[in-house]
Amino acid sequence: MKKKTRYKSRAVPLILFSSHKLNLGQKTSTTFLQFKYKTRTRSARIYTMVSDNDTYMTPLSARYGSKEMSHIFSMRNRYSTWRELWYSLARAEKSLGLDVITDKALKQMSEHLTITDEEIEAAKKEEARVRHDVMAHVHVFGDTCPEAAGIIHLGATSCFVTDNADLIFMRDAYDLLIEKLVNVIDRLSKFALKYKDMPVLGWTHFQPAQLTTVGKRACLWLQELLWDLRNFERARNDIGLRGTKGTTGTQASFLSLFHGDGKQVEALDKKVVELMGFKHAYPVTGQTYSRKIDIDMLHPLASFGASCHKMATDIRLLAHLKEVEEPFEKSQIGSSAMAYKRNPMRCERVCSLSRHLGALFQDAFNTSSVQWFERTLDDSAIRRISVPEAFLTADILLSTLTNITEGLVVYPKVIEKHINAELPFMATENIIMAMVEDEGASRQECHEEIRVLSQQASSVVKQQGGENDLIQRIKKDEYFKPIWSKLDKLLDPSTFIGRAPQQVEGFISHDVHDALEPHKDLINDVEVKLSV
Repeated sequence: MKKKTRYKSRAVPLILFSSHKLNLGQKTSTTFLQFKYKTRTRSARIYTMVSDNDTYMTPLSARYGSKEMSHIFSMRNRYSTWRELWYSLARAEKSLGLDVITDKALKQMSEHLTITDEEIEAAKKEEARVRHDVMAHVHVFGDTCPEAAGIIHLGATSCFVTDNADLIFMRDAYDLLIEKLVNVIDRLSKFALKYKDMPVLGWTHFQPAQLTTVGKRACLWLQELLWDLRNFERARNDIGLRGTKGTTGTQASFLSLFHGDGKQVEALDKKVVELMGFKHAYPVTGQTYSRKIDIDMLHPLASFGASCHKMATDIRLLAHLKEVEEPFEKSQIGSSAMAYKRNPMRCERVCSLSRHLGALFQDAFNTSSVQWFERTLDDSAIRRISVPEAFLTADILLSTLTNITEGLVVYPKVIEKHINAELPFMATENIIMAMVEDEGASRQECHEEIRVLSQQASSVVKQQGGENDLIQRIKKDEYFKPIWSKLDKLLDPSTFIGRAPQQVEGFISHDVHDALEPHKDLINDVEVKLSV
């Protein structure tokens, strides 16, 4: 005998979305319908979507990203760039003798290169009908420019606009990233110079180690950012266009247009590239440009993410030590419960987004490796996500780092306190050498004497929770009386930092200066305010 199906009381309510035309002036309407189940009555909400607030939006653009980077990958810029490509193609084809393209057609196209909101909506409806985004926009552009309707996209395949546009976006995005990275490097280099002489406890394995300086540690971050700048420049300058390669990269359609004249086809490719502001096109393609190029574009971003994560993690650890902190605004709340807290939230955001950026690179790697022959469409959907997100994420990281580096807070007294707690142990070798060289003591005998005192002091610190009193013990031990007057000099922190100040000066004046010199016009002192 079959058991009767029972409807559990935890059943999920039904959510329906109205298909009515949205009126942004209306409030969200919520009504209730009653659904009777065998056991009880449940309510289901019916939502009328009336604004963007009713739809998920990626935080990369809605919460964190800059308007400039968001615009590069916006629908308007994408479809307007398509139109610029069609216009450049038509201009080039006409200049090479295709009389079917008229001056009136070119004029109409030139007057409507920026797509309107109404045209975007019309293209959405057309795409829903024809199931092809490029052809939908060809039709809409043709409706707007009737004189050009018959020659738009002449000889081209969809990848003429989609792939070439993506390459343009990546070039423009790198231009924006390079400018921001240059300013992060400039700000951090000034911080490094300011604190080049300030001794600070070094850490290996996050255990106290030989002293360095605050500025020298900043140079460790700087050096990685310089490598990132080099990688950004190299990636940006390597970008070419797909050009006019036709359906499978053979240029067969263009060869037909020019009646078998291969030189004209080559000239067309070159002319379109020039009109779009590029220096070269990739010599061979399939229907798409090789997706290995996406690997080359996203790898520098992922590497940059690693630099950001390391720097932000260091600052988070320093914040725990209360030695260095990220900026903390006057009205900022550190914790909803613990009012005294100053959480390193910006650095934590950097770490979070850096991990995301590193993961996005895997999309490019995987997509490139599974492309079949001249093309397969399984690259399309993922590239619409991973490529814009990678550049948006890098942009957010740079804006956040700019904000952090222009307002880093240093606490010298805390730094001094931590040094004093560990320096006596580090100074033991200096003390032994002073006893041996200046007083003729036996090294082995001196080593044993100071070892015993060190163990006693360590016990006070670790077992009793007291302060390191090794120096006080040395000052009371008659064995070390010959060097009592030298102890202050032997314990001067500036004698433990080696060439750290000189390293900072040399690194900033040469390496950093040389890296920034080609971009000096991009350097500014504009304060970067984060919205959240």
